[in-house]
Amino acid sequence: MEIDYRLAFDLAPVGMVLSRNRAIVDCNQRLCEMFGASRERLVGQLFLVLYPSADEYERIGRRIAPIMNARGHYADDRIMKRVDGRFKGETFWCHVTGRALDRDAPHAAGIWTFEDLSSRRSVKAELTGREREVAAHLMDGLTSKEIGRALGISHRTVEIYRARLMRKYGATGAADLARRLTLG
Repeated sequence: MEIDYRLAFDLAPVGMVLSRNRAIVDCNQRLCEMFGASRERLVGQLFLVLYPSADEYERIGRRIAPIMNARGHYADDRIMKRVDGRFKGETFWCHVTGRALDRDAPHAAGIWTFEDLSSRRSVKAELTGREREVAAHLMDGLTSKEIGRALGISHRTVEIYRARLMRKYGATGAADLARRLTLG
């Protein structure tokens, strides 16, 4: 029996994207459903259309490059934004995984998967882009020093963001904050 790779791509249970220079070259039906947009609406667009802000798009792009250069792949949990439909503009947690076709040119061409985590983790508090990044790392169990290294900021700056998150979520400590972030 011959495998129809196009059918496998189109019907995959996770969102899939083929990219070139951070633009969507092709995407599957699950990605369209997840972001509330048609394939025609997404193909040719920069990934920017899927991000809550241009700042986050730029910051994550800069963070991805050295990791892709070193490993050839990248993965994280981040907040993304629905593009169209009745939930247009809604933010949601998403697990994103990517592989560069050429490690030395990580944004030149790649294969990306997107998994909607909103059924397990909701976005309730209004967070800034940096707060979302710190929150994602906190949920991975990283310390302030580890988060600072990952984001290229000082651990003291991470502590400031952690304190803001605790206030916004009404958390009483680090463990309570992680639990509240996970629950939304």
